[in-house]
Parts: sequence; C-alpha cells; structure tokens
Amino acid sequence: MANAQYTRDALTVTELNTLVHDVLESNDIFSQIAVRGELSNFVHHRSGHMYFSLKDEGSLVRAVMFRSAASRLSFTPQNGMKVVVYASLTTYIKDGQYQLTVTHMEPDGVGALYIAFEERRRRLAAEGLFDPARKRPLPKIPSKIGVITSPTGAAVQDIIRILGRRFPFAEVLLYPAQVQGEGAARTLIAGLSHFADAKNVDVIILGRGGGSAEDLWEFNDESLARAVAASPIPVISAVGHESDFTICDFVADVRAATPSMAAELAVPESTELIRRFRNVTERLEMLCRHKIASGSERLKALSSRRLFTDPEGLYRQQRLTLDTYARVLEGALIKKLDISHATLDTAAASLHALSPLSVLTRGYTVATRNGRVLRSVSEVSDGVPFALRFSDGEITVKMLETMEETNHEQ
Repeated sequence: MANAQYTRDALTVTELNTLVHDVLESNDIFSQIAVRGELSNFVHHRSGHMYFSLKDEGSLVRAVMFRSAASRLSFTPQNGMKVVVYASLTTYIKDGQYQLTVTHMEPDGVGALYIAFEERRRRLAAEGLFDPARKRPLPKIPSKIGVITSPTGAAVQDIIRILGRRFPFAEVLLYPAQVQGEGAARTLIAGLSHFADAKNVDVIILGRGGGSAEDLWEFNDESLARAVAASPIPVISAVGHESDFTICDFVADVRAATPSMAAELAVPESTELIRRFRNVTERLEMLCRHKIASGSERLKALSSRRLFTDPEGLYRQQRLTLDTYARVLEGALIKKLDISHATLDTAAASLHALSPLSVLTRGYTVATRNGRVLRSVSEVSDGVPFALRFSDGEITVKMLETMEETNHEQ
C-alpha cells in the first residue's frame, strides 16, 4: 500500500491545528509583524474592541484590535482606508483559523500623520472649536505676557528680543515646557492651566520653532486643543515656520506664522505708540488753547456790556420804573379812597334820615321806661314815673291824666 508508511504517523485534526499553533506562535517573526492592507468589514463594537479584515488584491486576513489599543488611535478607521498594522499572529486550534491581534495602526498612502491630522481637524471644526465668533481680540496694550515654550530653544530668545525692542514696558513670564516628543502636550496644557489659575498675564504665546511634522505633532494633540479653546486668557499660537500648520493654530485666538511674528502681534510698537500719544497730546493742547481763546473773547464781550461798565445805570433805570409804579399805585389808592368816602357819605345821610333823633329835632319826644319805648297810654300808670326823650335831652315825668283817642274807620 502506497500510504502505509504514513499510517502510524497520522495526526488528528486537533493535533494538526495544535502543531500549526505551536509552530507559528513560537516563531519570533510572527510575534511582531507589520502588515499593509485595506480595511474591510470594519466593526467598532460597543465594548470598545475593533473587528475587521485586512485585504489586498489577492488575499484577506482577519484582525482584532482590543479596546486598550484602540483607545490610543489618533484617527478613526473606516472601510476602504489603507493602513499599516503592527500585530502578532494568533491561531485558533478549534477551527484552524488565524488572525492578527493588532497593537497599533496608522494610515498608509499619503502619510499616517497627515491622515490623522486631517481627521482630527475635521472633527474639531465640526464641534465649532475653530469658529471665528468664539475667538477673542488681543489686548491693545498688555502689561504682562505669558510665554509657554522650551526655555532653551531659539523661539524664546526671539520672542524676548522682539518684545524688548517693540515694547520694553511689558513684563515677560516664561513657563518652561516640553515642546516635542511623548508627554509634551501635557506640559503645554499645564502651562495654560498655570496662567489661567494665576491670572497674572494679559495674553499667552504658545509655541516653538520649526521642525519636522513628527517634531510638531504634540501641538496637534486633542486635549491641548481643547485646553487652548477653554483658556480664559487670549492665546497666540506660534508653532514652526510660516508653512507649518497645527491644530493649535486653528483653535487659538490668533495664529502667528512664527514665534517672532507672535511677539510682534502681542504688543504694539512703542515708538509708534509714543508718536500717537504725542499727536493726541498736541491735539488736546490745541483744543485747550482754542477753548481758552474762545472763552476769553466771550468774557471780553460780556464785560463790555453796560451791566458791567455802568452797574449804577441799571439801578437808576430800575428806580425810575419803581417810582412810576409807586405813582400809579398812589393815584389808584387815592381814587379808591375818594370813591369809598362818597359811598360812606351817602350811606350816612340815608342812615341819618332814618334815625329817631332826626325826628326829635322836629319837636317830637319819645316816652321810655327802663330803656323800653312806651307805645300806648295804656302802658302808663298813675304815679309811676317815665322818661321823655327830646332831641337835646331827657326829663322824668309822672302821669296826671290820660286821654285816649278812638280811631274811626272811614
């Protein structure tokens, strides 16, 4: 039998899969392997794990990226995206399948950093972090300027030199920070927090000098971008050269092409400021002189009026007016008195005509007793005295005889 020699060496399926598993996973070449391909069947599970296939024109391999590794990605994987994965090869004895366990992934083709940069830029822009409406103006004349950068780099020297030349009146406060490499973003964020808590500067310059895309990468950190957006103090981003752009440039209140340009934007030119102050001072002096001259002319015109040249003349005029009013008032009073006297005389004459005394002067008398007028002889008693009132006096009499008259109706 042709196959007899193999019979005693036959393996079970499990033994075969176990042998393949041991051979593959014991080989160092498969423990750290980089594979380039296109993403397909991509699923980001709610657990945080990522499941996908990696394929090219001729083959496909399954892969998994667990949550701990997936959380560190700087971009969002999508179907059709070309990537490079760094993984180990894992085999499954039960079904004889193998897959890649991915520990790191980066975009491939146009460049991993560029893809990550563009993806982050689009996402933060959609959140409104780059909106011009939320950006704040820089202070016109800052008294203190915070600088967050490397204390040994050329950028800080350029900033200090230009600030000293343009506006030596401002104080510069340096927060030394790491500006490249892993962990740099954390020190930059710490610098922003320091100035925000201290509230001791009017504007912040955040940046560094030029370098490669990898050197500037920490300024694309999402946490740093959010810290810049949340800063209560206006921030000038000054990273690299004029052609370099970072996420910080988009989210900052002002982007400067270079650290030197940031220093120029942060402060006014002192000579120009002094010239403008001098112009304002000269204009104020001219306005004051004009105001004083105008006031002097008005004062001169007022002082030449008769009120000031002959104040007694105003008194004389008022006295003549008062005399005129006094004469008019006196004439009115005299006329009023004359009318009142005439009215009084008329009333007195009428009253005199009605007075009993005027009747007595014509030979009549009035009989009274105890001040009461006797109107009838019946009111007189024999022997009782009563008075007779004449126009020139009064006598007391007693009745001797009465004679009553009888009225006869006609």
